[in-house]
Amino acid sequence: MSFFRKLMKLSVNQRSSTVVNASADPNPHLVLLSSSLDANIAVLQSIYEDCSDVVIHPFLIGGKTNAVLVYIEGLSNLEIIDQHVLLPLMNENFEEDHIHFTEKLTVSQKLVVTTISELIAQISIGYPVILVDNESTGTALGLAKWDKRSIEEPAAESVIRGPREGFTETMTVNTSMLRRRLKSPQFKTKLIKIGRYTQTKVIIAYMEGLAEPGLIEEVTKRVSRIEIDGVLESGYIEELIEDNPLSPFPQLSTTERPDVAASSLLEGRVVILVEGSPFTLIAPTTLFALLQSPEDYYQRFIIGSAIRWLRYLFLGISLLAPSLYVAIVTFHQEMIPTHLLLTLAKSREEIPFPALVEALLMEVTFEALREAGVRLPKQVGAAVSIVGALVIGQAATAAGLVSAPMVMVVAITGIASFMIPHYSAGISFRLLRFPLMILAGMLGLLGIMMGIIVIYIHLCSLRSFGIPYLSPLAPMKGRDWKDVLLRVPWWMMDSRPSPVGKRNPYRQPPGQKPGTNRGNEDM
Repeated sequence: MSFFRKLMKLSVNQRSSTVVNASADPNPHLVLLSSSLDANIAVLQSIYEDCSDVVIHPFLIGGKTNAVLVYIEGLSNLEIIDQHVLLPLMNENFEEDHIHFTEKLTVSQKLVVTTISELIAQISIGYPVILVDNESTGTALGLAKWDKRSIEEPAAESVIRGPREGFTETMTVNTSMLRRRLKSPQFKTKLIKIGRYTQTKVIIAYMEGLAEPGLIEEVTKRVSRIEIDGVLESGYIEELIEDNPLSPFPQLSTTERPDVAASSLLEGRVVILVEGSPFTLIAPTTLFALLQSPEDYYQRFIIGSAIRWLRYLFLGISLLAPSLYVAIVTFHQEMIPTHLLLTLAKSREEIPFPALVEALLMEVTFEALREAGVRLPKQVGAAVSIVGALVIGQAATAAGLVSAPMVMVVAITGIASFMIPHYSAGISFRLLRFPLMILAGMLGLLGIMMGIIVIYIHLCSLRSFGIPYLSPLAPMKGRDWKDVLLRVPWWMMDSRPSPVGKRNPYRQPPGQKPGTNRGNEDM
C-alpha cells in the first residue's frame, strides 16, 4: 500500500521541481516521459490541476509492479477497461520476464506514447493510457466511447423521395456514411487538426482520379494555414478559406446529407468534414449549384426540370417583388391599368407613410417574425410565426398603417424566399432585397436596374476556389447547360461539370437511353 499512499501524498516541492524542469524546454509538452512513475504522475497532476474529470487510477500489475491508468470520465469505455484491462493485469502472474504486460491485453488498438504531448493528445481523444514504473513509455488503448446523436433526417434538407439519413457531430460516423456510398479505394481522406485548444479534426475528402490535383492542393493549403485557438463548427473554416470574405454570397456549399456530399465527390469536388459539426463544406460551388435540390435528381427529369424553373421564377420574385411595387407605385403609375390603379389609390389614401417606408416596415417585421419562429421551440415556433403574421398584418391594415396590397406583396415575397433550397443562399437574397427597395424608392425602375447591374457585376467577378461563380453561363459552357436550366434525364447526363470534372470528364458511356438495348423481345 506504500505506492498508493505515495501517489496521494506527492509533495508540493516535487511537483514544483518537475514543472520547472519541464518549463525549461521551449515546449514543455514535448519533453520525454520519465522512467520514474512518480515524476510522470507529478507532471500529469500539475497539467490537469482542477480537472475533476481526469482520473489517475493506481493499480499493481501482477500484484507487484506499480502502474497507473489515466483517462477522462465520459470519453473512455469504462466497462471494457474494467473487464479487459484492469482485471487481467491485476490478476495475471507474469512469471516469465520476457512477457510484457501489453501482450496480455485483448485490445486491438494499442499505441506507444513517448512524450507528454503524445500522452495528452491520446487522453484528450478518450484513449486511456497505462504508465508503468521503470518504463519511459506509456501505452494508449483505443477504448474511446462517448454519447453521440443517432442518425436522423436533416430538418433543413428534407425530401419527399430520397435517403432519410444525415450527418451527425461524430467524425467516424460521417466518414463511414460516405464510405458506404463510395465503395472504392479512390475515396481519399486527409486529416488535419486545427485549434490550439480544441485540436479539432478536419478531414479533406476527395475522389482520386476525379478531383483536380490543383484543387486538392489549394483546399489543403488554405485549411492547413489556419491558426486559431479553437474550431467549434464548420462555419469557422468556411469564413477562413473563402475567396471573397466581404461578399454576401456563400462561396462554399454546405450540406447535412451524405448523398449530396457523395454526389459532389463524384463530380470532382472536395468535401470538408469538421468534427463536432453535422454540416460539411463542398468546394468549389456555383450560384446554380446553390439553387439545386437533391430531390431534383431523384424525381423523373420532367418533374425535376419543372420544379427547377418554378424555383428560378420565385427567386426573382423574392428579390424584386417589393422593389418593383415601390418603384411602380411611387414613380411609374402610368404602367398600372386604370382599374387596378384606382384600387391601389383607394387602399393607400389613408396610409400616412410613403410606399418605401411601408415596404421596409413590413419586410423588417416579417423577417423578425421568421427569425423568432426559428429560435422558439419547435412546438410553438411555427404557430407563433403564422399567428403573429396574421394578427400583425390584420391589425396594421385595420389601423391604416399599411395597405392591403403591400401585405400581399410581402407575404408572396416571404413564400418565394422559402423556395431557395440552401439557407445560406436564401439569406443572401433576403439581405439584397433591402438595398434594392431603397434604390427603388429613390430612383424608381432606374434604381432597380442599377442595383441589378451591380449585383451581376459582383457575381461575374466572384470566384470559388478559382471557379467562376456564374459558371456555366459566364463563361458560357453549353455542354453543362443540361444540368442548369433543365435537369436532363440521367441517360443524357454522361459528362461531369467541366469546371471541376476536367480530369475525368465522362461518367458513363453513351447509349444508355431506355429502349435502345432491350435484348430479347417479350415472348
